[in-house]
Amino acid sequence: MSDPALSLPRRTSSGEALAGWMLTGPAILAYLTMLLVPTLAVVVLAFTDFELGMPGFRWVGFDNFAALLTDRTVAASVRNTALYVAIVTPASILAGLGLALLIEAGLRGKIFFRAVFFLPVVSLMVAMATAWQYLLHPTIGPVNALLRMIGIAGPNWLGSSDWVLLSLGAIGVWENAGFNMVLVLAGLTAIPRELYAAAEVDGARSAWARFRLVTWPLLGPTMLLVTTITTIRNIRTFDTVATLTQGGPNKASEMIVWTIYQEGFSFLRMGYAAALTVVFLLVVLAVMLVQTRIIEKRTHYS
Repeated sequence: MSDPALSLPRRTSSGEALAGWMLTGPAILAYLTMLLVPTLAVVVLAFTDFELGMPGFRWVGFDNFAALLTDRTVAASVRNTALYVAIVTPASILAGLGLALLIEAGLRGKIFFRAVFFLPVVSLMVAMATAWQYLLHPTIGPVNALLRMIGIAGPNWLGSSDWVLLSLGAIGVWENAGFNMVLVLAGLTAIPRELYAAAEVDGARSAWARFRLVTWPLLGPTMLLVTTITTIRNIRTFDTVATLTQGGPNKASEMIVWTIYQEGFSFLRMGYAAALTVVFLLVVLAVMLVQTRIIEKRTHYS
């Protein structure tokens, strides 16, 4: 005859395990159905010639990946995306850092400025892109109107191969600066005020000295997060391209995610689009790993 005192712990542990599975089950199911299974499906399709609307498909091995190497559209999208990220990422990080420092320094109307600068994040970017289309219009746009007032002939910002990527970059900085500002503000509020007083006693009299000796080192983890998130957001830029330029003119604003969309849903070449997606994901993963390793070496964790 079993001892009830010995069976009680077993019942308790099995009940806790069941409760744990019931609590984590929805999250596991969502992860499998919305992330893992679609990712595996994309990897499988990358090795086929599957096209939407076709009755079947066949395995083509690495043919799709080999075709990527000679595709001029893919080459243009990779070049444009790299240039876009190189422009927008540091500019938006510096803008977010500057705005956060100004607001944290005691600027009047903190709540108002936080709301204004965070507006692009909570706004529908398609609607905001339409507003930018009007602002940058070559004839009726306010930007060129202001330039004409000082005797400068403004270019066709979104219709010129020389200016379209810079114009999209400016919109990208405007879009990301507010988001970065909020993250940096969170990091600034976590820095103890006593450290600034101690630094001033030790001789850090100027604001720059206190920033260099206290603020910047302790913002390391926050800046690592900001850099990683901003880089990912810029690499997957799609909405402004789809709304404003559709990759033109002459593929001067062609971006990787836009190319994937075109191949998959305009040309219906799902296998080729899947191969490009796999390469895109691998490149993003590699960039994130390298970036994290480099920045983390210079990061101070309190």
